Amino acid sequence: MSRGVVPGVLSLQFSIPGGPELLIILLIGLLVPLVLGYFVYNDATARGDDNAALWAVVVAGLTAVTFLGGLVALAIYFWQRD
Repeated sequence: MSRGVVPGVLSLQFSIPGGPELLIILLIGLLVPLVLGYFVYNDATARGDDNAALWAVVVAGLTAVTFLGGLVALAIYFWQRD
């Protein structure tokens, strides 16, 4: 018997993520923008901002598209809210 690589083990080490890993990444990618948008909406309505829905959509949308853009929008919201 040769001492080498066990067939099947090598293919498992270099596989493309597909099952639970991809599902977890997608859920985190959807959950973070929704949580940030919800936080911004609740904060803006508590402060009496007329544009609460707009801020929530902008922050959640930019976070979903580009995470850095969402953080910039969140920083701008915190800066302008007084």
